Amino acid sequence: MRLLPALLLALGLSGCAGPLPAPDPNMAWVELTAQPSDIFMSDQLDGERTPDGRYFQVSPGAHELEARYEFEISSGGFGDFGDTQYLRCTLVINYDDFQPGRRYLFQARSLGFTPQGWLRDEDYTVLARAEAEHCY
Repeated sequence: MRLLPALLLALGLSGCAGPLPAPDPNMAWVELTAQPSDIFMSDQLDGERTPDGRYFQVSPGAHELEARYEFEISSGGFGDFGDTQYLRCTLVINYDDFQPGRRYLFQARSLGFTPQGWLRDEDYTVLARAEAEHCY
């Protein structure tokens, strides 16, 4: 009987790791990337929940992208004696010129307690900087 719950859990988690859809050539594709130990997932596009946390696919023009970012912080020996804790924030990018068929990179990293994010184009040029909101 223990096999059934484990099997159901495995099937449920495997849906999260399915293949990405083929990019629509009439839309812009935004990939998300962060440090390997961090969690960075799309959350909202123009105020609406995204169907898949692994990417954004947007129509040409202006959009607001919101992504959830969770990263490790260390108390540095204070508080809980150096235990690792996590900080969760929303990173928001506003960009006015998404182009159809182009690929973009929404990149996140942390510097101590400070989350940082950028939108980059295919040439790795910074197009916009993210604002961190709702950190807890």
